[in-house]
Amino acid sequence: MAVRLPVPRGIPLPIILGLGAAAALAGVVLLATRDGNDQGGRLSVRGFEATQPATASPPTALPEGMVWIPGGEFSMGCDDPRGKPFGGKEPMPDARPVHRVHIDGFWIDSTEVTNDQFAAFVAATGYVTVAETPPRAEDFPGAPRENLVAGSIVFSPPDGPVSLDNHYQWWAYIPGANWRHPTGPDSSIEGHGTHPVVQIAHDDAVAYATWSGKRLPTEAEWEFAARGGLTGAMYPWGDEFQPEGREVANTWQGPFPTPNTAKDGFVFAAPVATFPANGYGLYDMSGNVWEWCADWYRPDTYARDARRPGQPVRNPQGPDTSHDPQEPGQAKRVLRGGSFLCTEQYCSRYIVGTRGKGEMSSGANHIGFRCVRSPN
Repeated sequence: MAVRLPVPRGIPLPIILGLGAAAALAGVVLLATRDGNDQGGRLSVRGFEATQPATASPPTALPEGMVWIPGGEFSMGCDDPRGKPFGGKEPMPDARPVHRVHIDGFWIDSTEVTNDQFAAFVAATGYVTVAETPPRAEDFPGAPRENLVAGSIVFSPPDGPVSLDNHYQWWAYIPGANWRHPTGPDSSIEGHGTHPVVQIAHDDAVAYATWSGKRLPTEAEWEFAARGGLTGAMYPWGDEFQPEGREVANTWQGPFPTPNTAKDGFVFAAPVATFPANGYGLYDMSGNVWEWCADWYRPDTYARDARRPGQPVRNPQGPDTSHDPQEPGQAKRVLRGGSFLCTEQYCSRYIVGTRGKGEMSSGANHIGFRCVRSPN
């Protein structure tokens, strides 16, 4: 049986857990709590202007499993979603101001990278993920040696309703949790080859992308692709969360974080391409698992990008450094798309223009990725 290490209050998490995955509780998990720069939604909102797809023909070579995104100009960001159906309780100020961005065309994986695909990479290279690597004592001075064991963060729901102001109640560090054993050593990916690979740190995603001749998407590329050609829609498929009452994404159903009622058919991640694709033929751009992007995270990135009124930002690569006011010492990358844990009660980042963040060495059983490739 997997061992659940407690996370006592008031003690630095890296000291307790003794490895980079500890930052998931202080970083990735917090992406589902508060924005950290909440200004009550008072950042200016310019509004959405029409998406203008490029007209250039796609390259003739079609990489297997990828879709051509034509690029063009679009409005990037998110209005304050509070008060809208399924909009949640957070103003999402780090996703404003809405601003114009130009993106060149690129290829993108039609689905999240699967267990089978990641297994092929590991078999070809012998790669060992961050979660499979025991932490070094010199990197965590003062950590108890017995805590210096390989593992990762796993969603562990309580037995009954709890207050949503303490995320320690539904996350645990599980020794032996990794991409082969997503929820601990007693779990397995056998028979789940088409599920998205999870328990992936940012470096793991970069390593796979490099091996496959691809790269991680920029945040702007990811959002342009996720919008599927729509202008300012809340979701990749439109403005209704459940069109005609149908579940069209893998998110949380029922009171959070007590057991998921699985109305959409899945308690955890679903096989890729289970739910309908967006207008560009991309699956799971909302819900299922979070997806790593290449950009460093800053809450003021959009405010910086929007300083040139009337001029779209061309192919933004994100800021040069990371800064999160909640944890100034933790370097974080952008995560996008939300996961099967997202709910209007706590984390409504299934909304297409919203942003997440994660400490680079941290994985969890709701974090995966997809890759892109430039035409040249």
